Amino acid sequence: MTSDRKAFPLRIEPALWAAVERLAATELRSANAQIECLLREALHDRGITLKAPDARKRGRPSKKEK
Repeated sequence: MTSDRKAFPLRIEPALWAAVERLAATELRSANAQIECLLREALHDRGITLKAPDARKRGRPSKKEK
């Protein structure tokens, strides 16, 4: 599986990470998805709008895709 997403290491203080994880759990997201959401919201608040992210496929892949 290839991804068009950029992977990078992130150093973050433990208390901030715990807060992100708690927020992600309440919104039924992964911590990574929550960070992306927070970054998009922060950029939008500063007047920078990005196109909506492509919908990601969910569930088990069909046998044709394997």
